[in-house]
Amino acid sequence: MKIHDFHLSYCSNIHPGETWDATFENLKIYIPEVKNRLKHKGPFGIGLRLSHEASLILQRPERMREFQDWLKKANAYVFTLNCFPYGGFHRTKVKENVHTPDWTTAERKDYTIRSFRILAQLLPEGMEGGISTSPLSYRHWFSSEKKKNEAIQKSTDHLIEVVLELVNIHQETGKLLHLDIEPEPDGILENSDELVSYFQNWLLPKGKMALAEKLGVSTDEAEKLIKTHIQACYDVCHFAIVYENPAETFQKLSAAGIQIGKIQISAALKVMIPESAVERFTLSKRLEEFAESTYLHQVVARKKDRQFASYPDLPQAIEHLGKTKDLEWRIHFHVPVFLENYGSFQSTQHDISLVLNQILTNPTLTKHLEVETYTWEVLPEDTHLTLGESIARELSWVIEELGKE
Repeated sequence: MKIHDFHLSYCSNIHPGETWDATFENLKIYIPEVKNRLKHKGPFGIGLRLSHEASLILQRPERMREFQDWLKKANAYVFTLNCFPYGGFHRTKVKENVHTPDWTTAERKDYTIRSFRILAQLLPEGMEGGISTSPLSYRHWFSSEKKKNEAIQKSTDHLIEVVLELVNIHQETGKLLHLDIEPEPDGILENSDELVSYFQNWLLPKGKMALAEKLGVSTDEAEKLIKTHIQACYDVCHFAIVYENPAETFQKLSAAGIQIGKIQISAALKVMIPESAVERFTLSKRLEEFAESTYLHQVVARKKDRQFASYPDLPQAIEHLGKTKDLEWRIHFHVPVFLENYGSFQSTQHDISLVLNQILTNPTLTKHLEVETYTWEVLPEDTHLTLGESIARELSWVIEELGKE
C-alpha cells in the first residue's frame, strides 16, 4: 500500500508452505483480512516470498494469468520478492541452510533469474521492483580465507549474469529491477563495511570488466549498470544486531554509491546482561525459551569500550553466559515490531524508529518497506495473537510511526 511515497507491505514468509498452491492460498486468506483490519481501501502491496518450488509453478502462463486475475480483483500488487530462502522455511530445521544453495551455485543464480522474470510480469507499469537475496553465503562454511575468496569470486560471476539478465529485461519491458543483497550476522557479508568492501574490491572492479565485454559498453557504463541493478536490502534487525547506527550506515552506503532497494522492518531481541552469577543463571533459563531448533539465532555481545564478540547461535551463547564479561546481547530473533519489551527483555524497536525517521527526512533512500517478522510460530506462547491480527498490528505500528513526521 502507498504510505506517503513509500510502498509498504509485510513479507509473506510469515506463512508456512513452500508450494505455489500453499503460497497462493495464504495470500487469498490473509490479504483481504489484513486490508479489512487496516481499513485500507486503495491498492495493497504484497511482499511475496517465492520459494524455488513455487517459482517453477508460477512461471507457467496459466498459473501466472490466474494470479494476475486475482491481484486485479483483490486490488493488490506485487512490488518486491523475498528470495533469500530457497527451500523449506517453516516447520523444519532451517538454521544455516537458509543460505543453501548459496551464490556459488548455478541453482541460486537460475532461481533468482526465474524469479525476476516472474516479477517483471507482476510489477505494475511505472514502478521499480526488487528481490532480496542472501549475503553470498555462510562464512563458517569456509575453512580458510582462500576458500572464502574463491566463493566470493564465483558468487560475483553469478551476480554479473543476473545483472546481464536485468539489463535485458529493462530493454525488453522498460521495467527496472534490482537485486538487493541482505547482509546478516555470519553471512559472508554481515555489515555495512563488508558490503562496501565487496562492492569496491570485488563486484565493481571485477564485474564491470566482464559486463563491459558482454554488453560491448564502456567500463564506466558497466559500473553504472551494476550499481543500478545490484543494491542493498537493509534489514533493520540485522544491522541492529551488529550495533550499527542507521544514519551513519546510510551515509556510508551513499558515499560508496550503493543504493538501498528495500528496507525490511524488523526487530531483534535485546538483553542486558547482569553482573551476578545468580541473575545470570536465571537469565539463562529464561533465554532457553528462545533457543528453538528451527532458525539460527546469532548473538552479538557488547563488552566494555565498544568491543564485541559473536556467537553462531543462542545455545552456544547461553553456554558461555556464566563466564563472559558481556554487557549486552543482541539476538537474531525477528520479534514483533510493535512490542518494545518481552517481560524483562527488550527489542531493538528504537532502531526501527530511527530508520523510519531517516527515510522521512530523506525519501530518496528507498521506496520499498517490508515488515519481516517470520518467527510467530516459534515465539513464546505469551506473545501470540491470531496471525491476521498480528500482521495488521505490525503494519499499523509502522503507519503510526510514519505519521509522526
